[in-house]
Amino acid sequence: MSAAPLIAIVGPTGCGKSDLALRICEELQGEVVNCDSLQIYRYFDIGTAKTPPAERRGISHHMLDIVSPDESFTAGDYARIGRPLLASISRLALPVVTGGTGFYLRALLDGLFPAPSRSEEVRARLAARERRRTGSLHRLLRRFDKAASRAIHANDTPKLIRALEVYLLTRQPITAWHAQGRDALAGFCTLKVGLAPARAALYERLNTRCRRMFEEGLVAEVERILEMGWSESSKPFESHGYRQVLQMLRGEMTPEQALLEAQRNTRRYAKRQITWFRGEPGVEWLAGFGDEPDIQRAAIDRVRQHMLKLQDSLP
Repeated sequence: MSAAPLIAIVGPTGCGKSDLALRICEELQGEVVNCDSLQIYRYFDIGTAKTPPAERRGISHHMLDIVSPDESFTAGDYARIGRPLLASISRLALPVVTGGTGFYLRALLDGLFPAPSRSEEVRARLAARERRRTGSLHRLLRRFDKAASRAIHANDTPKLIRALEVYLLTRQPITAWHAQGRDALAGFCTLKVGLAPARAALYERLNTRCRRMFEEGLVAEVERILEMGWSESSKPFESHGYRQVLQMLRGEMTPEQALLEAQRNTRRYAKRQITWFRGEPGVEWLAGFGDEPDIQRAAIDRVRQHMLKLQDSLP
């Protein structure tokens, strides 16, 4: 069976991934598949930079608004839903996966190591332990799984919790589960296109975008979500922008402080994304933003080459 083309557009927040995805879809009859772990949530629109329906140019978008704010949704869930979706889209259109959550993309393309599902009870217990005694999770992991403790930073609480959770549920270190290998996506040949604008220009755009979010209704969006009855402890409220608005509404920050903190955290997040995607194998990088005509032309040319190569390989 021949492989179908699949396009993945990666890069830090604010680099124009959505713009490029739309342009590729327009030119090559594609459909967008969201790969952002916040845009999957309903009601969280402005602060997640979700493309409004009126600006989607009639192009189908998938994996948006599929989860309620209080629901847990993992990279494994994303791959479980996303893989059959890709197969369905590919029968009639070109799937274009775009978003800044690198772990979701890795789960989709490469698969995840087999491991037990989450235990909210165990996770809550571990999180409470770390709050009581900072650094205690890393010390505990060092006792159970020295190899994992060397690979996970002492401040990376989510990864520490997962590693300890796996050990406590199975009495096997997470490194032993990793050794069992992954279940990679079959039936597709993927082209990964990365956007790498100059760092200073990216940060300037991010600062501007944050300011516009506040000016164009982010506070009202948060108030509306709370009025609907969703808790402040809902997962998407932990993200930059939303967290600062909650602090502002509680009187812990002024509007000016909230904006500056959101801008700073967004820049830091972009920096972490750059580091992650630089480690992603096989990415073909373009030095610019996804809304720049030259970048769009270069990306479309490369996607065309990719599709033609697959067609030429057909028997």
